[in-house]
Amino acid sequence: MRCVKIVCVGQNYREHIREMSSDEPAEPVLFLKPPTSLIGDGEAILIPEGIGTVHHEVELALVIGTGGRDVPEEEALSHVSHLAVFNDVTARDVQTAARKAGLPWALAKGMDTFAPMSGPIPSDRVPDLRSLDLELRVNGELRQKGNTAQMIFPPERLISYISRFMTLEEGDIIATGTPSGVGPLRPGDIVEAAVAGVGTLRNPVQRR
Repeated sequence: MRCVKIVCVGQNYREHIREMSSDEPAEPVLFLKPPTSLIGDGEAILIPEGIGTVHHEVELALVIGTGGRDVPEEEALSHVSHLAVFNDVTARDVQTAARKAGLPWALAKGMDTFAPMSGPIPSDRVPDLRSLDLELRVNGELRQKGNTAQMIFPPERLISYISRFMTLEEGDIIATGTPSGVGPLRPGDIVEAAVAGVGTLRNPVQRR
């Protein structure tokens, strides 16, 4: 499956906003990950030397099947061909320093292997994207648990909003945000993410 861009949504769950001491956004908060950050189930998350705290963030990913621009909300979900489990791996120390300086998050979010994603399934297998349970475990310990019903901006709103500014293309990935409970990953950990009805994602963590 061709991936042109990975569009990620920050601060889309209120409890996560609170744990990050942020303000609730009036519009979706967007950032990009490069396609080179994408890895699959079973591949290793590699933490570069010199990078400190790295966090996990389980998310529902939407894969665009039919591209478009200025997509109306009522048509938005028809542009999604597949769904997947996504882990928005984040170099948190790097992100925190960038936020304090008013700088972009690109480095913190876009390092190689920082976008693990499960094998996509056809979207028509999941009739309701607004009621999916998300979980993430590290070494078997439950770290994150949420439901897509808790999203501030639901999937159709995100697709419509993003397509106002960026033309969506076949194979593009939209990561829809994470619930609360984000926490550290360390070399030697096994991180397992799941979205009910969509799939599971398991990745070891290593130092590069």
